[in-house]
Amino acid sequence: MRNHQSGDQFPLRLVFWETTTSCNLKCIHCRASAVEDRSPDELDLQQSCDLLAEIASFAKPVIVLSGGEPLVREDIFEIARYGTDLGLRMVLATNGTSVDSDVVHKMLDSGIKRISISLDGADAQTHDSFRGLHGAFESALRGVAHCNAVGMPVQINTTVAKHNLSQLPDILRLTESIGACALHLFLLVPTGCGKEISGREMISPDEYEGVLNWLYNSTKEAKINLKATCAPHYFRVMRQRAKAEGVKITAETHGFEAMTKGCLAGSAVCFVSYKGDVYPCGYFPVSAGNVLKTPMSKIWRDSELFDSLRRPAMLKGKCGHCEYVNVCGGCRARAYAETGDYLGEEPYCVYDPKK
Repeated sequence: MRNHQSGDQFPLRLVFWETTTSCNLKCIHCRASAVEDRSPDELDLQQSCDLLAEIASFAKPVIVLSGGEPLVREDIFEIARYGTDLGLRMVLATNGTSVDSDVVHKMLDSGIKRISISLDGADAQTHDSFRGLHGAFESALRGVAHCNAVGMPVQINTTVAKHNLSQLPDILRLTESIGACALHLFLLVPTGCGKEISGREMISPDEYEGVLNWLYNSTKEAKINLKATCAPHYFRVMRQRAKAEGVKITAETHGFEAMTKGCLAGSAVCFVSYKGDVYPCGYFPVSAGNVLKTPMSKIWRDSELFDSLRRPAMLKGKCGHCEYVNVCGGCRARAYAETGDYLGEEPYCVYDPKK
């Protein structure tokens, strides 16, 4: 029996919280099955505050209020204010379609520090077809403008798939032109509705590699922060490219990416579902426990699932003997979706380990 690694060795840095499954859009790639009506199983206001208080008792992570669409909750700003008063950094992930001047001022009053708005295309046709609502693109851009008007930082999230693969340079230019502070690229994970469309929307491993190299090139000239999410291979690509260029990777040369690693599911990041189930990330449908039954601190520190994810030596296939395993680790959610084994090798990686 292996020795259990204490969760204290792995500070919780980021919590994605699905505050609701209700949403006004029908995005074809959604990790959940969004519905119009709110579920009676959602954590209510008191349970939500209890969760935040429990998290604050042992960690000070960034809390991402997500969904569904979190703005459908009438108490979302009360939740944000409570978290802010606990000393937690509160941010909010929205599709942007309902962000107006009143909403932005409520965000500011509740202490929300940043919001992310999704743009999944460089034009209305591409974005709206992916998001399932005509006019979603223009509404999202109006939401960004309302944020800019009062100084609320906006991060743009883009899910990369076949429908927008050729538009990435245009999406970057658009993101810079509308005054956003960052562009985060999410490489599609075949889970939830994403699994249903994976056959026609998942890019190939070679295309995946191309996106990551394009991102590395773009970081040199972009006026905003760029980040790859659900793409741990980027940390391998970054090191390969930097070595070829004779550049040492430091915080000064490569920013925050120099100080972190690829897949952080279960080791620095977790996801809390609308009914309190705790997962390694939002695309990884294996529960480590439920906050209504077990304290969040105990789940984080003692979960056998999280413990296994904190041990790169347990990885199988080429991930297990890759020289980049400690900085990449492969996407555990993608491995689970494709092979049924979350410790299996990353199926969308073209790299052949030297070992």
